[in-house]
Amino acid sequence: MAPVRRVLLSAIVRGTTTTTIASSSYRARTTTTTSSSSIGSGSSSSSAHASGLLDASKLVITRTTAPKRLHPPEDLVFGKTFTDHLLSVEWTASGGWRAPRIVPYQNLSLDPATCVFQYGFACFEGMKAYRAADGSTRLFRPDKNMARLNKSAVRIALPAFDGAQLIELIKELVRLDGRFIPTARGYSLYIRPTLIGTQPSLGIGPPGSALLYTIASPVGPYYPTGFKAVSLEATNYAVRAWPGGVGDKKLGANYAPCIVPQMMAAQKGYHQNLWLFGEEERVTEVGAMNFFAVLKDHKTGQKELITPPLDGTILEGVTRDSVLILARERLVPEGWKVSERYCTMRELAAAADEGRLVEAFGAGTAAIVSPIRMIAWNERTVDCGLKAGEEAGETATRLKGWIEAIQYADEVHEWSVRV
Repeated sequence: MAPVRRVLLSAIVRGTTTTTIASSSYRARTTTTTSSSSIGSGSSSSSAHASGLLDASKLVITRTTAPKRLHPPEDLVFGKTFTDHLLSVEWTASGGWRAPRIVPYQNLSLDPATCVFQYGFACFEGMKAYRAADGSTRLFRPDKNMARLNKSAVRIALPAFDGAQLIELIKELVRLDGRFIPTARGYSLYIRPTLIGTQPSLGIGPPGSALLYTIASPVGPYYPTGFKAVSLEATNYAVRAWPGGVGDKKLGANYAPCIVPQMMAAQKGYHQNLWLFGEEERVTEVGAMNFFAVLKDHKTGQKELITPPLDGTILEGVTRDSVLILARERLVPEGWKVSERYCTMRELAAAADEGRLVEAFGAGTAAIVSPIRMIAWNERTVDCGLKAGEEAGETATRLKGWIEAIQYADEVHEWSVRV
């Protein structure tokens, strides 16, 4: 028997049972079993035959017989608590996608030579399910996450998939573990689809096998007691992304190299890095979020919402896209200008000195918007427009409110997808 390496995801499953769960579009296949087969080792039940294309109608659901206890919402720590089940689909180059499975949350079983460990064949997504006031469960723009995950996968020679099929599978997982979604406003179920190469080989080449899995974690509001503006270090001694690279893809390999600069910034008393690029010190991203700023024109006083363009170094954030669309729909009629353009630290500092930097914020799935109080740059402080005692500017507050209203279905909108 080949040696295997256990990758901890949760406690070992103590007992399971397989059942059939119906949805509006799909019905899971039924088998009888007392325990689930291991995930990631290439083993699979007889029903999990290769079918070529990802097919949600072939889903097999194995329910846990040892459900976890629910934690009080106020005790939730981001990414530390997980639901009862996970979704997994195996893929091989010779047979394509196997039948999807939802099984009790468990360990992955992978050979120590698996290519994800050796060469970083891994990409992922971050999305959320929300409990609306009417009791329904909603996803926010899941099609955007699927499109981005496919782009990331193809960039590192992992298999593409039908995004609509994965959305249906994620809906089934959310329905099955719906009790984990807190009902209080600001809380949600964070969903993490992940695609990894699983071929055990030290040779460098496209993986001959892969695993697409999804786990879910109940999470609280990013700011439990309200907005808290952050301070940034303008970082020019390390680069997050570069032209021709993979900074616009959501790869695991993009995140680990950013930890040491973040730790260095924290040692100086700053919350995050503001990533700069090139000799002109173009502003790119803030931490793991997209960057936005509100500037006033020095002649006309017109407000301009700016964010860096998608030039291959900027992640195509779902929240970024949502902010831009809503701003063009709702702020432009008020006389605003909305621009995707380059901005340097020198321009931001000059605008701050002239009182034209109204506010700045990051945008991402976790916080929606994260207001910025100040930026440390070249041994000076760039004030980002917040008044003393103020934690968020008017624009960030309005945008967060607009997006949350859609996420929690207060506003009827095509971006809110019922589970």
